[in-house]
Amino acid sequence: MTANLSYPDVVNWAVPGFILLIIAELLWIRLTGRGGRYEVRDALTSLLLGAGNVAIGIALAFVVWGFFIWLWQFRLFDLGRSVWVVVLAFVLDDLRYYWVHRLGHRVRWVWASHVNHHSSQHYNLTTALRQTWTGHLTMMMALSAPMILLGFHPAMILFVGGVNLIYQFWIHTEAISRLPAWFEAVMNTPSHHRVHHGRNAMYLDANYAGVFIIWDKLFGTFVPESDDEKVEYGLVDNLGTFNPLRVAFHEWLGLLRDVFKPGINLRSRLMYAFAPPGWSHDGSRNTSDQIKAKHMARQREPAEG
Repeated sequence: MTANLSYPDVVNWAVPGFILLIIAELLWIRLTGRGGRYEVRDALTSLLLGAGNVAIGIALAFVVWGFFIWLWQFRLFDLGRSVWVVVLAFVLDDLRYYWVHRLGHRVRWVWASHVNHHSSQHYNLTTALRQTWTGHLTMMMALSAPMILLGFHPAMILFVGGVNLIYQFWIHTEAISRLPAWFEAVMNTPSHHRVHHGRNAMYLDANYAGVFIIWDKLFGTFVPESDDEKVEYGLVDNLGTFNPLRVAFHEWLGLLRDVFKPGINLRSRLMYAFAPPGWSHDGSRNTSDQIKAKHMARQREPAEG
């Protein structure tokens, strides 16, 4: 029924719109003095990382497509291509994205690929383009397997995944404060996603949603943006570089250095690769959970005193 199913490459179609929105945001900031700021070297780094992501995606597209088509032969059903199947695929794929994104912050092997997206200390539409060059290494494409086996065609999954990415572009901005409460309650918004990019202790590892913020509320990872705590962007330990090669590969190099440390056991080597970022065999570093726990303890001290 769906043997020759195909959809347009919506992400490539959206590129001119991305460029126009970046120009519009830049003009808004220049004219009003509000809505964030642009730093030329930072924006160029984001654009170079985005271009590299597209080039690598094109070069290695056969890997993902080949894996998906191989899985397709084991499907339980063929759900077809009706509008309602596409809508259901979009919702389920967003749930998949939530878990891929959450693993990207909780498993160092996946974080090594995702970290570059969080490396900018600015928050504007070019930050959305600061994408990984090493996503294929993480094998997170395997999380699409349940949908394919259920009968959602690989072409449909790639299509709804592209629509998901397009939605996420516009939420990387400070030019929009908050949207109507009903929209903020269900959808991911600039306010919610600013929290996700925050390096503040209270904002770490929150708001993993792609399109629907309801996943974070359902799984206990939602944190609202606070008027009392301005979001500070970037990493817990910022890189201090605009070199796209260092931004793209620094965490992989750090991971390898840790895994091959002399004098540690096999368990520690595996933990350095797959435990949450910040884990260390000697307790010399802090994970996000430890950072948040220490922050909460400091918050309680005045009340207890």
